[in-house]
Amino acid sequence: MDHSKFQGEPVLVADIGGTNARFALLDAGSPAQPRLLEIRRYTVARFDTLAAAIHHYLRAIAAPVSPRRAVLGVAARVKGDRVTITNNPWIFSIAELRATLGFEAMTVVNDFSANSMSLPFLRAGDVREIGTSGSNGIHRADSIGVDRTFAVIGPGTGLGVGALLLRDGRAIPLESEGGHISFAPGNAYEFAILESALKHFERVSYERLICGPGLMNLYRAICDVEGVAPSAQKPEQLTALAAANAGDLHYRTLDIFCEILGACAGDVALIFGAWDGVYLAGGMLPTLMPWLMGGGFRRRFEAKGRFSPALRSVPTLAILHPDLGLLGAAAHALAALPDKR
Repeated sequence: MDHSKFQGEPVLVADIGGTNARFALLDAGSPAQPRLLEIRRYTVARFDTLAAAIHHYLRAIAAPVSPRRAVLGVAARVKGDRVTITNNPWIFSIAELRATLGFEAMTVVNDFSANSMSLPFLRAGDVREIGTSGSNGIHRADSIGVDRTFAVIGPGTGLGVGALLLRDGRAIPLESEGGHISFAPGNAYEFAILESALKHFERVSYERLICGPGLMNLYRAICDVEGVAPSAQKPEQLTALAAANAGDLHYRTLDIFCEILGACAGDVALIFGAWDGVYLAGGMLPTLMPWLMGGGFRRRFEAKGRFSPALRSVPTLAILHPDLGLLGAAAHALAALPDKR
């Protein structure tokens, strides 16, 4: 690696999910817009521990000087020193990991805290409006000098939820486990889906139905309701069949998935008071875009009874940036610099 690329000290940033681990080096000398270099992605299953994955990354990029600081975004509730990553076998102590790697400082944040912090650094081309709103879908999170409130929701290996407050020129992320709030059926058919899902789960959260594994739970419940045998066994099989057969049960499953996601996103907007916008992230977005744009997502997002008029003016925006988690971890790192305090 050519270390002359950096204007300042490199910082290791990471985005650790249930399936993939992404790493990059942040040039801390460019606080106006994060510069991410040496981006790599590995499957979690490839390594026994997070430390092993980081060691492999640092060897692969052959950095002449190892970074001394790190910011890791992880798909987990971060409280205290010990971190158990959701939908991922890695468990680690922050203090032990820092010592093992020889770092001077290490910050670990929830992945959707990182995703939320990325919003001010997104550009117009990084987002796409889903449906229409009274605000014309304008990306407003980059106006950090104005007080605003946003939410971020994303289906991937799990269902992540976070929020971002812009207050007095500062970006303040709110961590949550909002993907685990209870699924609320919006019609009789969804009540039947819930009844079917309850045969397998003591409690049905939104994450049980609207994430990668949740897609298959939803599909099996729909097959149960319809009285047919499932013909797809994996999410990629289901989405391939849905893309090739508009109108069949597989296609309808994706429609219902996006409708439930829209209902959940509307709930999240009400919970956080995210009147300035709800952003969609997550590894499933590229696959879901045709169904998200079909109208069901936005219709259910707005269908909030007495608050429907308020939700109609809230934009819903899909984030297209390919390295959102890394960008957010970098934003956390930049916010911790002395001149940012």
